[in-house]
Amino acid sequence: MNLLPGFGPGTSETLNTFTEVTSGGNGLFTTGKDGVKIILTPADNKAEFIVFEDKTLVFVKSQLGYPAIYQLREPVFKSPAAAVLTDLDGTSVHSEKFWIWIIQETTARLIDNPRFELEGEDEPHVSGHSVSEHLEHCIRKYCPEKTLEEARRIYFEIAHYEMKEILEGRGRQDAFVPNPGLKDFLLTLKSEKIKIGLVTSGLYEKAWPEIVSAFRTMNLGDPLDFYDAIITAGQTLRKGQTGTLGELAPKPHPWLYAETARIGLEIPVEQSDHVIGLEDSSAGVLSIRLAGFTALGISGGNIGKSGIKPLLSGYYDSLADTLPFILGK
Repeated sequence: MNLLPGFGPGTSETLNTFTEVTSGGNGLFTTGKDGVKIILTPADNKAEFIVFEDKTLVFVKSQLGYPAIYQLREPVFKSPAAAVLTDLDGTSVHSEKFWIWIIQETTARLIDNPRFELEGEDEPHVSGHSVSEHLEHCIRKYCPEKTLEEARRIYFEIAHYEMKEILEGRGRQDAFVPNPGLKDFLLTLKSEKIKIGLVTSGLYEKAWPEIVSAFRTMNLGDPLDFYDAIITAGQTLRKGQTGTLGELAPKPHPWLYAETARIGLEIPVEQSDHVIGLEDSSAGVLSIRLAGFTALGISGGNIGKSGIKPLLSGYYDSLADTLPFILGK
């Protein structure tokens, strides 16, 4: 009998890595009551795993006030893959430091301290999630008297300026660098007739310049011609609005990965065992798993610090290292 239904092969590591709590889901669940065997949470405390005899529910927290509950399914993979879903920031393109810097600059302006720097412990909370989640963390910690709306206005003002500078050749030219080996990795998947989906919690206006910049560097042409699907967290709908549904349902919720596979790549749910997701962030790993796919981790992000590694079916130093698992060779 599986002690932790849905976790897969990482059961023993989970018990050694996650922290046991007595209550979860904002008080909805209590250990020992209504069939709840144990409640576990990883180091970043972004989610709670409510374990029953026959299932595990995941309570995904929200700093914006919209938590959700999903069932964690066993990660089953049958090689070779029919589709590979890859994250953008950190996994495909090295840009995380740039976007964390934007969060830092936003916070510095909010507290009127140009010398402000984020602390190391902030990293799991300012990468991998939505912009609003990142900003909400900083507001609560550094300037609780400020509002999220004010922070978002400043953030997008800084981001728009910096993106314009980069596109016109005056900004930080090291902001968006393809992950070493990305070109060969993508071309290998293409040669094996494997569908490729790109998934990001970033809004289109944030993500598209990254993708274009990376493909220019790799000389791979138009990303829309190369990828079989590209799913972002949405677009600006009107002047003055800076977000859509993606701000409330980003990673670690399953919807971006689920939509990429089911709608973008037309992979039926029944073929989920032929889909692999690649991520460098804890939010992304949980998003992949909640969408029902097997997750592989790429080093360099916050997976280690977050404590979410037990949810992975493999953890690798490079994209190339994942190919034997993906191809079954």
